[in-house]
Amino acid sequence: MFHIQSRQSLTCLFVSLALLVALLSLLLSNRLVSNLAIEEREKMEVWALATETLVSESMADDGDMDMSLVLRVLEGNRTIPLILYDKTSGEVVSSRNLKVPEGDAEAFLIREMTRFERKHQPIELQGMNQLLYYDDSLLLKKLQRFPYLQLLVITLFVALAFLALNRSRRAEQNRVWVGLSKETAHQLGTPISSLMAWLEYLKLKEVDPVLLSEIDKDVDRLQMIAERFSKIGSVSGLGRTDLREALRNAISYMEQRVTKEVTFDLELPSGPVMVNLNGPLFDWVIENLTKNGVDAMQGQGVITYTISEKGRFVFLDVADTGKGLLKSHFKAIFLPGYTTKERGWGLGLSLVKRIVEENHAGKIFVRRSEPGKGTTFRIRLPKN
Repeated sequence: MFHIQSRQSLTCLFVSLALLVALLSLLLSNRLVSNLAIEEREKMEVWALATETLVSESMADDGDMDMSLVLRVLEGNRTIPLILYDKTSGEVVSSRNLKVPEGDAEAFLIREMTRFERKHQPIELQGMNQLLYYDDSLLLKKLQRFPYLQLLVITLFVALAFLALNRSRRAEQNRVWVGLSKETAHQLGTPISSLMAWLEYLKLKEVDPVLLSEIDKDVDRLQMIAERFSKIGSVSGLGRTDLREALRNAISYMEQRVTKEVTFDLELPSGPVMVNLNGPLFDWVIENLTKNGVDAMQGQGVITYTISEKGRFVFLDVADTGKGLLKSHFKAIFLPGYTTKERGWGLGLSLVKRIVEENHAGKIFVRRSEPGKGTTFRIRLPKN
């Protein structure tokens, strides 16, 4: 639990830092955009003033003022689109930095004026009864889009970082799983061989045959467990199997080793349900889910196994009447080390997930659960 919480804390810290960087970047970009918008507004006000000066000077009698500076101001605007509109005549006087179509130019300019007005308050030319409409420059438009592009890049970076970290973590988990499983199978080999020898010796003595039969079953079970561990990390052979029979075989062993207060209810189709299975590994999946259900019910309740088909998939639902789960724990329970038991290792459901997804190309998830009302796990397998 501590390992999972630490990893989740680091993940939250990483996401928080990425969001902080993105937020600071957006704030800085927005500030630059606002400053540039104010600057462009001031330029348009100067341009309007220059236009008024040019008109008033041209109408003056003496008209000997040097207009070179005014003309430079008017000609200097090469980036900001503008439209000068005369309210008296109701016509467009002039436009600048706009690609006006040759066809219906007047209608185009009226539409552009309406669009400009939604973005900026038009500037009134005093004494001329004219309005100056203007749009953002190309540079300002690029800057306005830049924060979103930047946010997209940051999001992609975070996603790639998470993907790389996740792949690295999974590779590390795979090495640990395989190494631990192989070593466990190796260590079990010696005591199992010894137990088999002692069992044969006891058969020669006057020992209760029923007792010997039960010991023989448990020794065979230990051999199967060792075989299962040896298969982890190896390419497992899948055989065409009737899922109903595989389920019955897995449950038959568990029925003899749980309390009589636990009831097993099978809801199976009448006909065969063929899928590709590895028998020993699939038995392990059913046993783990069954033990998990028995523990959740504290040794008293009903475990229901339901097989159904839809499209290209076969579904196996394992439902218990135990204490249930919060929705926030639906994914966490499959993480290695996650457990609600005082003495649990938190490896059972993680192992189940690996066997279903990596060995059988299937999927397992919590279909539904509610505190106090039990949990239903669903296994989805491709049809044979």
